[in-house]
Amino acid sequence: MKTILTGVRANEEPTIGNFLGAYMPMINLAKKYANNPDYRINMFVPDLHSFTTPIDHTKLYSQVIKGIKYYLAAGLPIEADNVHIYRQSHVPAHSELAWILDCFTPFGEASRMTQFKEKSEEHRDAVSVGLFNYPVLMAADILLYDANYIPLGEDQFQHLELARNIAIRMNNKFEKELFTIPEDEKSQVKFMGLDKSLNIPSQDDSTIMIGKGLRIRSLTEPTKKMSKSSANAKSKICLNDDPKVAMKKIMSATTDSDGVIRFDMVLKPGISNLMLIEALINNQKLQDIISDFAGQTMYGDLKKRVADSIFHFLSDFQEKVAKISDEDVEKILEDGENYAREVSNQKLRTVQKAVGLRK
Repeated sequence: MKTILTGVRANEEPTIGNFLGAYMPMINLAKKYANNPDYRINMFVPDLHSFTTPIDHTKLYSQVIKGIKYYLAAGLPIEADNVHIYRQSHVPAHSELAWILDCFTPFGEASRMTQFKEKSEEHRDAVSVGLFNYPVLMAADILLYDANYIPLGEDQFQHLELARNIAIRMNNKFEKELFTIPEDEKSQVKFMGLDKSLNIPSQDDSTIMIGKGLRIRSLTEPTKKMSKSSANAKSKICLNDDPKVAMKKIMSATTDSDGVIRFDMVLKPGISNLMLIEALINNQKLQDIISDFAGQTMYGDLKKRVADSIFHFLSDFQEKVAKISDEDVEKILEDGENYAREVSNQKLRTVQKAVGLRK
């Protein structure tokens, strides 16, 4: 049996960029393999990872619950027998295995993680040991369940490689297959369909890569990605935004003075970003949107169409979220966490025996 595993932090309100780039691809993957006896799909909330950088701890629990509601409202097939969702913090084996893995991870290897270096620069006054150490906890998240495929962002592939290295090192040291080795980056990309290109030429003859280069950009600085941590509310559309406010953000989005609507992420990132949003939010082919606006010069017409799409999407999505109670979520989590504890405890005991902690 193959295991697909992924986790999305829930300590900040997601944007439509997160929704279209992370939530929906994973949900579509879950739908594809739901009830397939050859696969199990583990979706977890890495809430222990949530405070490697400063957060408002009074809101964390409710943010986790709301984050799961978003998955359910977006269509996660939780009724399928092989689809599971759970909180990392409610499965103690994650933390216990992380300590064991720490002791088999060279400091030099852990210190080469670029995300730690980047986030250390962002949070110079609050660099914790947890921030340094979280890639090892991520390895525990993966290896506990013998995960084969781990849908993740391009910036996380280095952490995946660390998990592979730890698994190989421990398997060799104890001369047994303690852990399944996750597939390498190339295989992960192929499995998730990220090796496919939209084949849309740009000024520099590049192509837009699904998953790796296809990112929703900031509405105010379209050369940068839309970030949920941005302090500028106008730069992003969050899933809990008032739909009318979201419309205004689209109408005021930064574009250019060229005066022609065409897709070019290098020279016209603002216009191109709006076209991407319009295509993805309506599950349409990007080429169809490009064709619709070929040769047109009225940026306002494109903005109005995207604004209307965002209004209808948010109105419908928020209505679905409102129908899901906290009790519904907690029952789903209880079932998922019972499953996760059973599976992870078996793996933990195997590792504990190998390192001499148990007979």
